[in-house]
Amino acid sequence: MELTPKFRGSDILELQNFNLASVDDIASVHAKAYVSGLEKAMDPASKKGLILIEGSGPTYATSTTFHESLVAAGAGLALVDSVVAASKNQLDPPTAFALIRPPGHHAIPKGPMGFCVFGNVAIAARHAQRVHGLKRVFIIDFDVHHGNGTNDAFLDDPDIFFLSTHQDGSYPGTGKFDEIGIGAGAGATLNLPLPGGSGDTAMRTVFDEVIVPCAQRFKPDIILVSAGYDGHVLDPLASLQFTTGTYYMLASNIKQLAKDLCGGRCVFFLEGGYNLDSLSYSVADSFRAFLGEPSLAAEFDDPAILYEEPSTRVKQAIQRVKHIHSL
Repeated sequence: MELTPKFRGSDILELQNFNLASVDDIASVHAKAYVSGLEKAMDPASKKGLILIEGSGPTYATSTTFHESLVAAGAGLALVDSVVAASKNQLDPPTAFALIRPPGHHAIPKGPMGFCVFGNVAIAARHAQRVHGLKRVFIIDFDVHHGNGTNDAFLDDPDIFFLSTHQDGSYPGTGKFDEIGIGAGAGATLNLPLPGGSGDTAMRTVFDEVIVPCAQRFKPDIILVSAGYDGHVLDPLASLQFTTGTYYMLASNIKQLAKDLCGGRCVFFLEGGYNLDSLSYSVADSFRAFLGEPSLAAEFDDPAILYEEPSTRVKQAIQRVKHIHSL
């Protein structure tokens, strides 16, 4: 779709020579024993070609997984650095997107889970705090599955707000309304399980009535986004009805939210997405939103395959989460 520096010049910058995440970076979220254990597992992986490292997902590793996972986490850190640097001399710094694999939001502090190896977003959040003094980090996770790893990493932390929308009852079964954080972090975790069949209308309402007031009240220094594209109506792993247009709206609105609240500092991280066509079109349309260009969703989306959203149940879910969090 020609959304690269070759075709767009300085409108799109690609970071090429960035550092891998260090073991210390990873250990800001994960147990050191897990990190060293994964590194040691690369030897049997190179002999067998493929090893199972976690069963619920299921999550596999090959001989390069440890290295690739340090690359993925490192990309996120480099983008945080770039966005923060740009925000010092630009009112409207570029929005960043880490197009990385493996994804990260299911990885728990003590191990891998659900296709995820290291918690890329969580590691970036700690980096923003430690290296850049950005104390308050707002994380939006719109993947169709609950970001349980990110959720667990910051349960008791009042300075990192984790907000997840996900399909009710989907993998891994966590992310209930009453999971709001613990101790000092109580209230800094918001989980909104949406009924199957929820789509564009539901997500627009959630954005206006839940995400915006939440972010305004929290007053973040940077916004990080776990951008999963598996809520798309064509995605085989769930049953929400987001469209390519929904993702354009989310990208555009989150970019504006960051501009309004935290100097435009915003980094997206690729999470799920299992239909290559809907994933490709939706990520490309997210880039168009960042560039302030019109959506091309209408070229891809087919409204004929959509069915009526469960609007009453969506409304109830939104009211419930607003009541719990006094929004």
